[in-house]
Amino acid sequence: MTAPRRIVHPGPVAAQRSCVAPARAVPLDFTVPAGEIVNAGIADGLAAAGCDGAWVDLSGGRFAPFRYVMPAGSPGPSHAAWYSETFAPDGIVTVEAAGAIVGWRDGGPFLHCHGIWTDPAGDRAMGHMLPLDTRTAEPLHVRGTGLVGGSFVARHDAETDFTLFAAETMPRNGVSGSATGDGPHALAVTLRPNQDVGTAIAAICAERGIAEARLSGIGSLNGARFANGPAMDSYASELLIRDGRIEAGTAEPRLDVSVVAMDGTIFEGRLVHGDNPVCVTFELVILPVAG
Repeated sequence: MTAPRRIVHPGPVAAQRSCVAPARAVPLDFTVPAGEIVNAGIADGLAAAGCDGAWVDLSGGRFAPFRYVMPAGSPGPSHAAWYSETFAPDGIVTVEAAGAIVGWRDGGPFLHCHGIWTDPAGDRAMGHMLPLDTRTAEPLHVRGTGLVGGSFVARHDAETDFTLFAAETMPRNGVSGSATGDGPHALAVTLRPNQDVGTAIAAICAERGIAEARLSGIGSLNGARFANGPAMDSYASELLIRDGRIEAGTAEPRLDVSVVAMDGTIFEGRLVHGDNPVCVTFELVILPVAG
């Protein structure tokens, strides 16, 4: 049997390999006006809904200016992977599919977004949107799952030497607004490197008695193996879950994804179970389906 792929990060390996924060789930549906900085516009929508964090879908959006990076090798020993130079397409960029985890960094709202987009010349690319440097070119219709009582908080991670989101509970005292009523619940989840993403998700759901759920998130894999397509061998990547589910009667999650390699090649398909280790981090929202 082939040994699992592993990537060596510069710091000590953390004992805790995942963080899970329960939260109340709030359906999100709002519009960001044209001309807004993406980070600020999404933050305003979450604040109006009374949410601490979220998963949001930005598919179909049009943006200018638009800035993004792709995965790259590290320029030195301080990190196991890094980012490319910033790409700055001219004109309006149209997003085919994109999603973002929204949490907190340096005391303010911050979003982490991966997606696929097309520039005015018709060139298709995938990567990590820079939300502080990107603006809406048209009103942006946002849907997603807001989180109350749990979120993602960016902290320095000694293992990878990156500042990464960690799922954390968010105490709430006397907060009013549309998010305070009863409703469905969700889990904010972050996964550390060198564990198969499907196996980790399955274990988290099994431990909590979740038999059926929707899975939404982004992350990075050290190579990718698909049930229905060629393998991706890039050790650093940027991934978007296009359709993720835990289905009743099955122990393995179904993860249909798009993922970009360091050379810009986009791979798409369903991940096999047990052979897709996290490279740097994986962030997701698990939304149980009521039986």
